[in-house]
Amino acid sequence: RAEARSFFGDDRLLVERYVEDPRHIEIQVLSGRDPDTGALDVLCFAERECSIQRRNQKVLEESPSPMLARETRREMIRQVKSLVREVDYESAGTVEFLVDAEQNFYFLEMNTRLQVEHPVTEMISGDGYASGNYVDLVHGMLEVASGRGVPREYLDMVESDPALDARDGGEGANVR
Repeated sequence: RAEARSFFGDDRLLVERYVEDPRHIEIQVLSGRDPDTGALDVLCFAERECSIQRRNQKVLEESPSPMLARETRREMIRQVKSLVREVDYESAGTVEFLVDAEQNFYFLEMNTRLQVEHPVTEMISGDGYASGNYVDLVHGMLEVASGRGVPREYLDMVESDPALDARDGGEGANVR
């Protein structure tokens, strides 16, 4: 309590659950108002697993996660949609969770912006990048911001093949 008071001027403590061997799971959303009905359309995409990190930087992103059970995925998406509707959020964003070995999941945060990992989500939507028939999240954000809502064709796109994104941080490189 003394440390809390000296750092924050308040000795109240918040105790958080310890999650052993957690997995870091993110769910990408794109939401916007239908210009005709005013209803909030909320798209949730297959999750991205980004548990492999080095120095708090994501090294590997995989979608969908091989560890999530179908029921867990369904419940996470239900809760993400509920959150987006509750805060009346309109744009692209990412909701992050920790998931334990028993498939319990814990909300971390919502990033109200696109993250550098968003191409992994785009790769698994529609027919994927190669076909040109995929959800372009930047385009979707611009459409929502302009008042045109989520592009109608995005509402029918389903996930395609899995995707994997790896980053090389260049550690130890001896470049001059």
